[in-house]
This record gives sequence, C-alpha cells and structure tokens, in this order.
Amino acid sequence: MAQASKDFLSIVMPVYREAAHLAEVLGQVHSEVTKTGIAFEMVLIDDGSPDNTWQVIEERAAVYPMLRAARFSRNFGKEAALNAGLEMARGDIVIVMDADGQHPPSLLPEMVEVWRGGEVDIVEAVKSSRGQETLFNKMSAGLFYLMWNKLSGFELRNASDYKLLNRQAVDAYLHMRERNLFFRGMTAWLGFRRTQIPFEVAERAGGATSWSLFRLVRLAVTGITSFSSLPLQIVSFAGFFFLLFAFLFAIQTAWVYFSGHAVTGFATVIFLLLIIGSLLMISLGTIGEYIARIYDEVKGRPRYLIGQVIEASTSEPQTERPSAERSAAV
Repeated sequence: MAQASKDFLSIVMPVYREAAHLAEVLGQVHSEVTKTGIAFEMVLIDDGSPDNTWQVIEERAAVYPMLRAARFSRNFGKEAALNAGLEMARGDIVIVMDADGQHPPSLLPEMVEVWRGGEVDIVEAVKSSRGQETLFNKMSAGLFYLMWNKLSGFELRNASDYKLLNRQAVDAYLHMRERNLFFRGMTAWLGFRRTQIPFEVAERAGGATSWSLFRLVRLAVTGITSFSSLPLQIVSFAGFFFLLFAFLFAIQTAWVYFSGHAVTGFATVIFLLLIIGSLLMISLGTIGEYIARIYDEVKGRPRYLIGQVIEASTSEPQTERPSAERSAAV
C-alpha cells in the first residue's frame, strides 16, 4: 500500500439501473483507491432507478462506512446526477466515473499519481477506442463531436466523463448555474491546466446501455445549443442567401417575360416553395431550440430533487477496508 496522504478524495458515481453489478464495481473501486493510500469517500447518486439499485446502495453502505449517497425523487438524467454528486463531494480532488464498469477502476491510481505531480488541475481519461459499439453509434458520435468541435471551438473527440478535478476546478464548475448541463463541454470550457490518459473502454458490466437514441439526440442538441450561437447565425446567413437568390430570380423572370419567352413555370414554383418551406421549418426549429433553453433557465426550477440520503457512518475518511456499519437513510 502506498504511504498515507493528508489529501482527501471523492469518487462521484451517477447510477441508474445498476443493481446487478454495482456491488462488484464498488469493490473494484475501493480496492484500487486503497492502493493510493489516500483518504476517500464514495458518493453515489441514484437517478431514480426503477430497479433495486437503492437497496444495493444501502447494503453496500453497511460494508463501506465512507459511502455517501442520495436518491432522486424521480429520474432527472445523468447530467443532473453528476452535478448533485459534485455538490455533495467534500474532497480536495474529485474523480467522476460511471458505475457500469466501462470506466476501468484500475486507472484510478494512475490518475491520482498524475495529479500528485502538481502540474495539472484536471486529469482526463480519453478513449483510445470506443469499445463494443455498433457502427451506427460510432459514426453518430463522430459526427456529433465534429459538429461540436467546429461550433464551440473546444476539442472533445474521444472525451469521456471519466475525469479527475481538483477543488479549484470543481468549485469553478459549480459556479456555473445553468440548468441545461453538459459536463464534458462545461469542463472543457473551464480551461485550467490539464492532461490526458488513454484507456480502453471495457465491456459493460450490466449489459445494454440505458441511453436511447432519443436521449442521445437530446444531449447532443443541449450540448451544441449551450455552447454556440452559430446555428442562429447560419439561419441568418441562409435567409440572406435566399434573398439574394430571389432577387436574381426576379430579374431573370422579368427578362423572360418582357422578351416574350415566358412559359408556365409550375415545376419551378413548386421546387422553390419546397426549398423555402423547408428552410423556414428548419429555421423555426433552430430558433425554437434556443427559446426552449431560455425557457428552461427562466423558470428557475431546481435541477433535481432528492428523496433519500445516506450519510457516511464515520466522519473520518477511510484508507483501510472498514468494518460493517450501516448508514441510516434520511
């Protein structure tokens, strides 16, 4: 075991329908962090899981006194759960990771050692490969990151939510109060000194992902509209382009008419109507997305509501495997 450190580490893990494998993943996390000799806590946020994930968390709290957890009153989404975990975290450094096993716990000691070098504020684990994903998922992810990088100016290719942040970076993140959250983009926006560690995406411990195509599209739209107004500027540019086209077409039509060569242009009219109609619908949809973002912000509703809480059964951070003692759920 590494020499004990006075630093305190928080491991933040959003969980949703993770009952089947959560105990195993927590055991791996505990084992790997213990190797660093650093005092730590595990902060779990149950995003309103419909299975018995919360019961598993309660059972694990009897084994790990450093475990703290909160359960949302309903499903608010992973981004909200991640934000809640960062708000609960008390560590000098915080590591955010998924609970499905695809973020390998074996990388935790290396992330801590890189931070201990004192040269970085954020350590990012980036995907050297995307693992067992379908071709469609790989292509759609590549398209999203290409668009996001071009529109926002920040590079996110192969990025993940698996990150280490020091307290300065965490506090800076929590000062951003918008309700449309995109963790990867927001941490990229923060800046600070950072470095990257590659990792291979492991096979999911719990089978198929709970992310549907609709939820992925919603996250992509939120990420793009939260960090760039360029789509609105594209709408304006397209409007100017079609105005110029209409002006030139009007000149051509007038010339044909006065030269006596005018013919019935039904197909041309239909073609123009389809183009202009499509542009108008796309433009209204783009503007509507930005209005929806404004609407969500001005309502002022909380990002999430907590139904139950488990506090650590010991106030002292643990570096050894603790004795069994159960925390009371509030």
